[in-house]
Amino acid sequence: MGVTYQDSNLRMSQVAVHNGTVYLAGQVPSDATADMRGQTQQVLARIDQLLAQAGTSKEQLISAQIWVTSMAEFDQMNQAWDAWVVPGRPPVRAAVEAKLAKPEWKVEIMVIAALPEA
Repeated sequence: MGVTYQDSNLRMSQVAVHNGTVYLAGQVPSDATADMRGQTQQVLARIDQLLAQAGTSKEQLISAQIWVTSMAEFDQMNQAWDAWVVPGRPPVRAAVEAKLAKPEWKVEIMVIAALPEA
C-alpha cells in the first residue's frame, strides 16, 4: 500500500495517509491576532477538518506534538486542548516552547491518527 497525499504544494502536504495511519503537517492559526487560547482553538478546528477529509477524527488520535512560543501562556493552550480532546481517549503528547516561523503565531500542533477499522 502506497502513500496518498492531500492538500499538497511544491513544498509539503497537509495530510499523508499510509497503511491505515493519517499524518498531519503542523497546523498554525489563521488569525494570529487571537490570544493563545483562540489560536489553539483555530488550530484544533483545522485539525478536525483535515482529519475528516482523510476519513478519520480526533477520536482516533494516536499522538500530538505541540509547540508554544511562551510557557507563560501554556495554561491557555491546555484549556482549549482539554475542551477539545475526547474524554478517555487522549493521545500521547509532547509540548515544548519554541520559536515559530512567524512571530505572531503562538502555537503549532501536529497530530497522527488512525483510520477507523472497517
